[in-house]
Amino acid sequence: MAGTVQTLTNLLNPVTGTLHLRSLNSKSNKHSFNVINNSLILTKARSITPTLIIRNHTNSDQIHGNGGADLPARKSGILRFSVVVEPLFSFASNNFLPLALVGGVALGLANPVPGCIAHRYQLSKVSAFGIFIISGLTLRSEDISAAAEAWPVGLFGLVSILLLTPNLSRIILQLHLQPQEFVTGLALFSCMPTTLSSGVALTRLAGGNAALALAMTVTSSLLAIIILPFSISNLIACGLGATVPTGKLFRRLIFTLLIPLILGKAFRESFKGLADFADNNRKLLSVLSVLLLSLVPWIQVSRSRPLLLMVKPAAFLVVVIMGILLHVILLGFNAISIRCLCALSGGSKSIFAKKENSTALLLVASQKALPVLVAVVDQLGCTFGESGLLIIPCIAAHLNQIIMGSILVSYWNKNEDSLDNTKAA
Repeated sequence: MAGTVQTLTNLLNPVTGTLHLRSLNSKSNKHSFNVINNSLILTKARSITPTLIIRNHTNSDQIHGNGGADLPARKSGILRFSVVVEPLFSFASNNFLPLALVGGVALGLANPVPGCIAHRYQLSKVSAFGIFIISGLTLRSEDISAAAEAWPVGLFGLVSILLLTPNLSRIILQLHLQPQEFVTGLALFSCMPTTLSSGVALTRLAGGNAALALAMTVTSSLLAIIILPFSISNLIACGLGATVPTGKLFRRLIFTLLIPLILGKAFRESFKGLADFADNNRKLLSVLSVLLLSLVPWIQVSRSRPLLLMVKPAAFLVVVIMGILLHVILLGFNAISIRCLCALSGGSKSIFAKKENSTALLLVASQKALPVLVAVVDQLGCTFGESGLLIIPCIAAHLNQIIMGSILVSYWNKNEDSLDNTKAA
């Protein structure tokens, strides 16, 4: 208010003062000067009035004590909050899959009752069905056809995924660990097809042949429905002295995996609007798929909670290390195989020597699918032991392969950037 009065004084004094002095020294013109003086004052007052109103409006919070002085503090508080929260949201978005899986396990351990109720209503079967419906909805025909020229690489990838690497289960079963379900779970995991999404995503990040990666992913998932029952029966059930109902498992996998995948693809091809929605909302569908996947460990851990609480931390640590070793062995085997195939098929001119193709093959053929394992364990029931104990080591192995794959891709990209910078210099 004082500032406003001062402004008013500064604006009026030059006029009034000057006119006042002149009125004293010149009495004969007193009436004329008074008229001019009054008109000038009125004119100035009219021009000042809007300024006064604006100043009073802007300072009204301070005058009336309505908290205007707290605005800077409030703004800085909001800024500090956004600075803290934004990185957390970014981290959660980039690591949604591992966070969802770990969250499902933690929820099952903390309160098993809801998970047991979900199991009673067979929610895990609905979960698997939904995952493969989404896979069918997001499956683009042009992506598969674009991989046709690299078919020898894709063919070896399928052989590695479905026929060669499952033999590691024989070695895994030789290990003795309590509970035995941890070992059996990892052996089952080694027989699975490749991951449904992370292999393709990592291939894209590494600049590899994403179409080839997708073709191997889809084809291995389809062929696994036929091959898995026989692989599990011959490689695992024989080693454990158990019997697997191969025909029954085959039929269940068709209904759980193949039919929803075909339905999703059929819906995509039949309704263009649905195809556009799936293409424009791949991130949303991916999040939904992860949420459906996280339901399974939540349900299985809830059911097996009493047994899980009896497991020693040292045993779980051993299983985590075994999962890391399994992924390292898969990476090493496929890397050596690529070198050998390059040497046998033309050296540097070989189709296996192309960086895009070798990257896709190495990343995709070295990973195993957790959703397929979950569907298989759910169909097997208690054939190989408690399902929760079978799944827990596989969740750890799945997280390990995603983390290690991300580190490997980051390392490749950094090396490529440094080479580009060297060439530019």
